[in-house]
Amino acid sequence: MLTIRRANDRGHANHGWLDTHHSFSFASYYDPKHMGFRNLRVINEDRVAPGRGFGTHPHRDMEIISYVVDGELEHRDSMGNGSVIRPGEVQRMSAGTGVTHSEFNGSKHAPVRFLQIWIEPARQGIEPDYEQRAFSAEPQAEGLRLVVDPEGAEGAVRINADARMYRGLLDGGQTVEHTVAPGRHAWIQVVRGKVEIDGQLLDTSDGASTSEPGALTIEAREPSEVLIFDLA
Repeated sequence: MLTIRRANDRGHANHGWLDTHHSFSFASYYDPKHMGFRNLRVINEDRVAPGRGFGTHPHRDMEIISYVVDGELEHRDSMGNGSVIRPGEVQRMSAGTGVTHSEFNGSKHAPVRFLQIWIEPARQGIEPDYEQRAFSAEPQAEGLRLVVDPEGAEGAVRINADARMYRGLLDGGQTVEHTVAPGRHAWIQVVRGKVEIDGQLLDTSDGASTSEPGALTIEAREPSEVLIFDLA
């Protein structure tokens, strides 16, 4: 059984330079019915105006994933890392005992759209860490690609959490399956496009969750991009 989280039901704030939607309670948006799903705490869909960004600010004891959908996002942190995150790349920052960072849209013309994802760590108080990897931006014949994993399996980004993230770049009409094992839970986020999951239609920015074991069948009604979180 799927529980649907429609895009229009999310929290929303427009700060001019930042237009943001919150799948779960975040900042001034509070909804006790949507505090996260399992150890998935935050999915924010952020659109940052050209030449603007998040100034240096701190985090601790959180696994933070940045996933760029459109545009480019510049990253700087107190560990000495500096990078540009582009579509097809996944960045993970383990805040651990404490880190400061900033994110900036260096373009003079184009906005950047990205997902800011927080996952609660398996262990607190670890040394801060950072990793970024590029994955193919083309649709995959196998459908789903493991991009985040606790052990870094299959070339995925490692994470200090009992969580895996799969990315699906799907052609219209393509069908893939994800099996939810007993005791596991799944959150599906539609990044773009339109998909049908077990008879229910989900559009761009919709989310869905399930704790029911078994195979989830995902059919792309048009070229689509989805993220699937396999959670403890």
